Amino acid sequence: MQCPYCKDQRRDKVIDSRATERGTVIRRRRQCLACNRRYTTYERVEETSKLLVVKKDGRRVPYEREKLLGGLQGASWKRPISVETLGSLVDEIEEEVFKNFDREVPSKYIGNAVAVRLRKLDKVAYLRFASLYHEFDVVDDFIQEAKDIKAQDRREIAGQQDLFHD
Repeated sequence: MQCPYCKDQRRDKVIDSRATERGTVIRRRRQCLACNRRYTTYERVEETSKLLVVKKDGRRVPYEREKLLGGLQGASWKRPISVETLGSLVDEIEEEVFKNFDREVPSKYIGNAVAVRLRKLDKVAYLRFASLYHEFDVVDDFIQEAKDIKAQDRREIAGQQDLFHD
C-alpha cells in the first residue's frame, strides 16, 4: 500500500480492521512506518460477473457504483444530506438490485429505486432527480410533480392526525 502523504510503498501496518456497509467492505486503518501518519483504506469484493445496465435505447453498459452516487450527489447538491446518507442509499439500492438481478438490470428499475428513496429523504432532491429521470419537457411537468408531492404530504399528515384522534 502506498502512503498518501509521503508516497512510501509497502511500509505500513494495519492498526484496525472492521467490516462496514453490511459486511461487504473491509475498512482498514493504517499507519505509515516511514512518516507515522495514519490513513484509511477500503477493500470491496470485485464482482467477477459484471452486472450490465440496459438503457432506454437498448444499449448495455457496465453498472458503476460511482455513477449512481454521482447522480445522487447532483440531485442533492446544496441540500442537507450527508455523504454517509448518500452512501447508505447507494448500498440499499445495490443490495436490492443484486438480490433481484444476475446479469442485466433495466435502468428504469434503478431509476425507480432511486426516486422512491429520494422522495422519502428530501423532496427538493427528488424533484431535481425526477426532472431529469422523467425528462420533463416543460415547466408544467415540474409544477405538476411538485403539486403531487404536496398533496401526498397532506394525505400523510391527515392520516397521522387521525391516528391520534381515535
